[in-house]
Amino acid sequence: MSFDVEAFRAEFSFFQQHPDWVYLDSAATMHKPDAVIKAEVEFYQQHNSNVHRGAHQLSQQATQLFEQARDTVALALNVRRREEIIWTSGATEALNLLACGLMGTVLKPGDRILLTCLEHHANIVPWQFYCQQHGVLIDVVPLTNELELDIAAFQQLLELKPKVVAMAEVSNVLGTISPVAQLVQLAKAAGAITVIDGAQGIVWQRPDMQALDADFYVFSGHKLYGPTGIGVLYGRYELLNNLKPLRYGGEMIKTVSFTGTTLNQLPYKLEAGTPNIAGAIGLAAAVSWLNNFDSAALTAHKQQLFTELYLGCQAIKGLQLLSPQQNNVGILALNIKGEHPTDVAALLNEQKIAVRAGTHCAMPLFQALQLPGAVRLSLAAYNNSHDIKRTLKALEQTVELLQ
Repeated sequence: MSFDVEAFRAEFSFFQQHPDWVYLDSAATMHKPDAVIKAEVEFYQQHNSNVHRGAHQLSQQATQLFEQARDTVALALNVRRREEIIWTSGATEALNLLACGLMGTVLKPGDRILLTCLEHHANIVPWQFYCQQHGVLIDVVPLTNELELDIAAFQQLLELKPKVVAMAEVSNVLGTISPVAQLVQLAKAAGAITVIDGAQGIVWQRPDMQALDADFYVFSGHKLYGPTGIGVLYGRYELLNNLKPLRYGGEMIKTVSFTGTTLNQLPYKLEAGTPNIAGAIGLAAAVSWLNNFDSAALTAHKQQLFTELYLGCQAIKGLQLLSPQQNNVGILALNIKGEHPTDVAALLNEQKIAVRAGTHCAMPLFQALQLPGAVRLSLAAYNNSHDIKRTLKALEQTVELLQ
């Protein structure tokens, strides 16, 4: 199926409002199609009410929409039970919930967990804090010279029998795709619980949870054309049910007295407080909207643009490319030799090229690379060839100006 990028872009009011901007910061957050914005506005204008336990019809309608959103996501991810979808504020909260919830239940003093050198801070810092409190040790999978996960080292570290293996599906800095299906099987064979950070992977390829066989998978709605402030924690029912909650109060409670409290059943047990109702509805709208497009065509379009961008950057003398061209979701990390990435991004901003600069919440990776940071250009399906040509011209001018 052919892909009409201009028809796709027309689904986003942002590009009509800002036709002079080239947006290459989709790894940070994606723009929202009008269908998502409409779904949220419609909820607030026509159905606004709190969910669950409401005695009136408005609350019952809001509850129905909210739980239908859960069903939409559950169906999209091919989970076994709808209760395996837990609403969170995003991937960060989901990972915090897991780091908290597995301590003292699965993880005991002296146990080990295994992370990788490619992780976002959200898949490092929560584990660090809870591991320090509970006496759990952390091991880290290094990278090869090609900046890919060292599979041999991964297998060696599995011999230490980690109880949990947590890893990113896609590097948010380099764009590289890790072989998570293979790594999940290796980890499970070693007896580990597997946690996949799908924040960048969710838009590259919608996962089939029964095929992937991971124990937990997390992602943020705003990386999938959905709203900010909403995310998903998928987990196997039995493992979710054994998690210690991160937060308490609201719908996650069944009965309360001053002598004790009984927690609710899943999924509510892990969803304390008033949820982001409109956010959940908006995320479901994003999933449904994406179903209107051929995913293979979207991916092929992005890959074509990324190839054009990569080869164009390779031809610009003075650019140092960190990301590989192959096995990449469409993220290019680069530097201008001898220049700070923030200065490069500032000059691109003056030409209305939106990129990100810094360490991208991956300081350990940049410590391993011995670099202060990088400029990150990240593509989405709404980018077009015009965007690439403008960006390459702007990079050429920036190199000339700085050097």
